[in-house]
Amino acid sequence: MKNAFYGATALTLVTAGGAFADAHATELTIAIVNNGHMINMQTVAEAYTEATGVALNWVSLEEGVLREQVTSDTATGGGQYDIINIGMQEAPIWGAAGWIEPLEFGADYDVDDMLPAMRNGLSADGVLYAAPFYGESSMVMYRKDLADAAGVSIVDNDSWDNVKAAAAAMHDPDNGVYGACLRGKPGWGDNMAFVTTVVNSFGGAWFDADMKPTLDTDEWKAAIEFYVDMLGSYGPPGSEGNSFNEILALYNEGKCGMWIDATIAASFLEVDGVAYAQSPNAGNPVGANWLWAWAMAVPTGTDKTDEAKAFIEWATSKAYIEAVGNHPDFGWGSVPTGTRTSTYAIPEFQAAAAFADAELAAINSAAPEATDIKPYVGVQFAAIPEFPEVGSAVAQEIAAALSGAKTVDEALAASQSAADAIMQEAGYY
Repeated sequence: MKNAFYGATALTLVTAGGAFADAHATELTIAIVNNGHMINMQTVAEAYTEATGVALNWVSLEEGVLREQVTSDTATGGGQYDIINIGMQEAPIWGAAGWIEPLEFGADYDVDDMLPAMRNGLSADGVLYAAPFYGESSMVMYRKDLADAAGVSIVDNDSWDNVKAAAAAMHDPDNGVYGACLRGKPGWGDNMAFVTTVVNSFGGAWFDADMKPTLDTDEWKAAIEFYVDMLGSYGPPGSEGNSFNEILALYNEGKCGMWIDATIAASFLEVDGVAYAQSPNAGNPVGANWLWAWAMAVPTGTDKTDEAKAFIEWATSKAYIEAVGNHPDFGWGSVPTGTRTSTYAIPEFQAAAAFADAELAAINSAAPEATDIKPYVGVQFAAIPEFPEVGSAVAQEIAAALSGAKTVDEALAASQSAADAIMQEAGYY
């Protein structure tokens, strides 16, 4: 019955009315990040090809490589890709610049079902420019069995000091267990995604009200010293090379006491005894957990705009989520989450996803709006065109501090200098 339901759902979705029926035999080249839900889509989408005749050419890339290639091709109108994976940093900026097409779908798509945080973060001036394939915030994922055995506990919005003490208590490298597995690989969307939330929680920000970099402040120094000490003392060797996929593998091998990272990771955890808590902070909870969506957009350089939009409408719909939930290779614990309110009301999903309530709470508590401390939109990034360059430069310096190649003071001084040069050249001051 599962196979029959899956087949019926997918076939109905891609052949019943609207944009789906307009798709004709062609080939779409789709650039995706090499994360689990995107990889799964290649299998689920076989039904789309079968029903429409549209061939799908997948280009799966590591996160940093994807950003470089997609940015270069989209900015120049190269036309290499018909559909691209981008996120909240790029979508509003690229949409306003005319690099990607506005998206408007049929009534059955139910755009109002989209979580407001996701819809707003992927829009500019009220126009949706990318549709979220999955959305996320960040949270603590920890081995409660190891925490209990060590006599420690982790609670929602815990202090960093308590979290560090828990990591120390669970740290048992002689038996292959590391207290805390955290991102260290350099990249504005790699190590800096996590590091920025730490900085936010210490009361820091990327820029001041005049958009001058603030990496030489006491808040940044305290946050980076904490991060380097915690990960250097209680993390796995070579942490400066680890990002999402590397840590996911370590966690599933039973080598991590805790992991503070994207909520979507919970879909792929295979070890027993996992518990969840809202992100810790050092006194400032605003910005302590990030907000992101890996979304799908149509570059203006493609000559297959209608077909590309039709595929995105299918791949980000309610029916796609049902197709994954009823797919014989996946199931309800593997559906892409963080995009639609209706997903969290599906009984089968609730039964399969112990992380659902924690994930939704994290997404709803994320604070991308500008504040007195953070005078720009974005949590773990700043929604300005120059941020990827600034963030990438700083990422290299923080990784150098983590590896011991530089002191924290040296890394932050170099970061401030690089960021200041970029922002001055851009004409901010």
